[in-house]
Amino acid sequence: MLDLAAPPYDRTGIRVGIVHLGVGGFHRAHQALAVDDLLRRGEARDWGICGVGLLPGDAAMRDALLPQDGLYTLVTKHADGDLDARVVGSIVEYLFAPDDPEAVLERMAHPDTRIVSLTITEGGYNFDQVTGAFDASAPGVVADARPGAVPATVFGYVVEALARRRARGLPPFTVMSCDNVQGNGEMARAVFAAFAGLRDPELGRWVHDAVAFPSSMVDRITPVTTEADRALVAERFGVQDRWPVVAEPFFQWVLEDRFPLGRPPLEDAGVQLVADVEPYELMKLRLLNASHQAMAYLGRLAGYEYAHEAVADPDLARFVRGFMDREATPTLAPVPGVDLEEYKATLMARFGNPAVRDTLARLGAETSDRIPKFLVPLVRDQLRTGGEVRLSAAVVASWARYAEGVDEHGEPIEVVDRLADRLVPLARSQRADPLAFLRAPALFGSLVEEPRFVEPYLDALDSLHRVGARATLAGL
Repeated sequence: MLDLAAPPYDRTGIRVGIVHLGVGGFHRAHQALAVDDLLRRGEARDWGICGVGLLPGDAAMRDALLPQDGLYTLVTKHADGDLDARVVGSIVEYLFAPDDPEAVLERMAHPDTRIVSLTITEGGYNFDQVTGAFDASAPGVVADARPGAVPATVFGYVVEALARRRARGLPPFTVMSCDNVQGNGEMARAVFAAFAGLRDPELGRWVHDAVAFPSSMVDRITPVTTEADRALVAERFGVQDRWPVVAEPFFQWVLEDRFPLGRPPLEDAGVQLVADVEPYELMKLRLLNASHQAMAYLGRLAGYEYAHEAVADPDLARFVRGFMDREATPTLAPVPGVDLEEYKATLMARFGNPAVRDTLARLGAETSDRIPKFLVPLVRDQLRTGGEVRLSAAVVASWARYAEGVDEHGEPIEVVDRLADRLVPLARSQRADPLAFLRAPALFGSLVEEPRFVEPYLDALDSLHRVGARATLAGL
């Protein structure tokens, strides 16, 4: 057993400079790790993190982190079975918003807070998947926009804190999105300004014009922590950790360098600071994230539980790599400093890391927030330029089959999706009406009117119903 030491820096006196909304495994394996790296170098003592949980489910993170003074174990799992572990100390405060909304607002409004960062998931931005418009009718938004409302949504908290700073003559903090949303900085600007405009049109214009919203691309596979992971940390490293984090070795963070109130020296922690994130972002969304969707549903239907098992299947591996090469790569512009062939080979190796044990269930969750962002824009680009869409159509068909909620042996599949109540009945009606699922305009727009997409979609769906996923993959 190896004993892990506490972080090798004095945590007393570290000031909060970053408030992070949505503390989960990814944030703790990524942004918090980068700040911890800087603190270990004797830097960034004005950039400690205050983590904030907004949702009722975040009470579990509160209950894990508070007794541990914000400390947690990060375990890196290498493909050869080697493990690295460290105790991360960059989260120096944690607030659960439902316990004390005012404490959260005042922490964000405090002059020391210069960055408010977000990992609120793709669905947290509350915009229409097709039009991109902010949904002002969402019940939480309506409630938070009322005069004097105690916030409950991310929009209510961020905009109220910005309004307080404005009233006090303080400059606005930078809002840094770290979610897998294309153009996440501009999307954050649009939705937060739209919400602010519901409260006061002038406030909405000020948020749009005065607040910085840098874009970013973040990448590290971080599977859900299991009881086996907790036991491993206890047995291997001698640490009783209520909620450790596990991750793959790969780490990438590309960040638009736009921080009017300053930022930590993130370049010293391996972050790429660039003027334009878009090429990197599209590369990741269309090669990594879309490929996750390509393996998730077909892999689960073929009987696999984990990503590494799925890509060990030669037919599924060829399908995923073929999708990358023939349908995703043609939609990408050159990416500065990146060899795309090498990047794709690295992705396949990452998917095949058996130590990470990333579940296909995780990759296939909340698909209504993923395929419309990762895959549908790619399909539209290919249709516009005359490129191939056959494999993309098969990915969508595999989601439609998966969403029926029953596997090929009659066993239930848990469809984890905010739209599951609508999607599962649609999917179950498609044996009689094969285009029922594809007609959901909020997810696919007008793809159902594109013969070049509809034909391979129907072929793949029919094959999945008739002969199953393994034979369908062999045919593809």
